[in-house]
Amino acid sequence: MTDRDHQIFAGELRRLRLNAGFKTGKEFASAIGWVASKVSRIENARTIPSDDDLKVWLPAVGADEETSARLGGALVDLRLERDRWKQQLRRGHSQRQHAEAVAERDATRIVSVELFLVPGLVQTPGYARNVFEMAAEMHDTRADTDDAVRERIRRQDVLYDPSKRIEILIGESAFRYPICEVPVLRVQIDRLLNLIGLAHVRFGIIPLDRPLPTITMHGFTIHDDTVLVEVNHTELTVVDADDVALYDTIVDQLWQVAAEGEAARTLLQRVLGGHA
Repeated sequence: MTDRDHQIFAGELRRLRLNAGFKTGKEFASAIGWVASKVSRIENARTIPSDDDLKVWLPAVGADEETSARLGGALVDLRLERDRWKQQLRRGHSQRQHAEAVAERDATRIVSVELFLVPGLVQTPGYARNVFEMAAEMHDTRADTDDAVRERIRRQDVLYDPSKRIEILIGESAFRYPICEVPVLRVQIDRLLNLIGLAHVRFGIIPLDRPLPTITMHGFTIHDDTVLVEVNHTELTVVDADDVALYDTIVDQLWQVAAEGEAARTLLQRVLGGHA
């Protein structure tokens, strides 16, 4: 399955919705109890729906058994293709960054949690360059570092959009086990210090010496009701409501131990002092 296949799949869902008499995605979302942005993401091929999503969509538009079976099979193929992280990166990191920027523009709530890495949404150009170079070497994929860095920095416009609710949680370990040289790390920490107090952005650091109230083995990002999980070999998109609720619970529990405001500033300045 290719990007074109995804577009065709999404277009068929949209056609079924229109044929069923739902003139707008917003009207359809209201009828099935979803937020309008979820319908938009699915119909514009920005999100692959879950099995449960399809079980709601197809009966609501009156799809027959043959159509439902065909689209169910197509969904399996799309998911298998999506989950091949290296396959995505063969097209270059810049395209991937552009796709994430589109998803972030559509989302009203963005949550990024990383224990060992500064999240892309708040990376400096120097830090991002290190990340992309390491990723290209790890996966033996095309190194389009300059373009990827530019796309990543463009994504950060959403930080200043007052219509967004943004939460950034970073583990202190990201600074104690840095993936860059000290000069780059210092610039990155200065950038984070400037985030503290930024309107509509909740920023926190999880201290190394604080017992954790929950377990998370990897970083993740939440866009409204979708969770993106990156592990070394692949990326997973989580849309099942119960699974998304689990990640929301993890976020709430991590905030209980996170340093915010002046406490976060003090922690970052202490880290800076250690790298003097």
